Amino acid sequence: MDVQLFTDSFWPLVRGGLVGTIPLALSSFAIGLVLALGVAMLRLSAHPVLAWVGRAYVSAIRGTPLLVQLFVIFYGLPSLGLTIDPWPSAVVAFSLNVGGYAAEVIRAAILSVPTGQWEAGYVVGMSRRRTLRRIILPQAARVSVPPLSNTFISLVKDTSLASLILVTELFREAQEIAAFTNDFLLIYTEAALVYWIFCTVLSFGQTRLERKLEQYV
Repeated sequence: MDVQLFTDSFWPLVRGGLVGTIPLALSSFAIGLVLALGVAMLRLSAHPVLAWVGRAYVSAIRGTPLLVQLFVIFYGLPSLGLTIDPWPSAVVAFSLNVGGYAAEVIRAAILSVPTGQWEAGYVVGMSRRRTLRRIILPQAARVSVPPLSNTFISLVKDTSLASLILVTELFREAQEIAAFTNDFLLIYTEAALVYWIFCTVLSFGQTRLERKLEQYV
C-alpha cells in the first residue's frame, strides 16, 4: 500500500464528505421528513382519495430504484423544458425518496400510540389537530427515532449516487483522485473507510439520542 498516497488523499476525502455528503444528506433528510409527515397524514386520512394519493406516492417511491429517480429528475426533466442544476436535483431526488420511506415509519409510529391518548385529548377539549400535535406526535417521535436514524444513515451512503450527476461530494472526490493516481483499489477502499467512519459517528449519536428519549418514557 502506498502510505503517502493514502495520507495525502485522506483529508480531501474527509473534506468532500463534510462539505458535500453531510450537507446534502442533512438538507435532503430535513425536507424529506416534512414531506413524509404530510404523506403519513394522507395515508391515515379517512378520505379515500387522499389515502389513495398517499399510498400511490409511497408505492411509486418504494417500487423504483433511487438511481432511476435521480436520473429522471436530472436527465429526464430537461426534455420537458425543466432543467435543474446537479445539487438541487440531488436534493429533490433524495428528499422524495426519504419522504416515501419515512412516511411509513411515521405512520406506523402514530398508529402505535394507544387510542386512549386520542380520547384523552378530546376529553380536555382539544381538537383532532391539536391532539395530534401536542399528544400523539411527541409520543410517536420516540418510537420513530431508531428507524428514522437508520434511514438517515442509509441516506448518507446513498449520496454517493449523486456523483453520477456531477455533484461534488465524497465519492466524486474519490473518483477524481483515483483517475489521477490510477490507484483505484486504494482510493475506493479509503473512501469506504471514510463512509464507515461517518456512519459510525452517526450511529453513536443515534444511540445517545435514543437513551435521551428513554428518560421521558
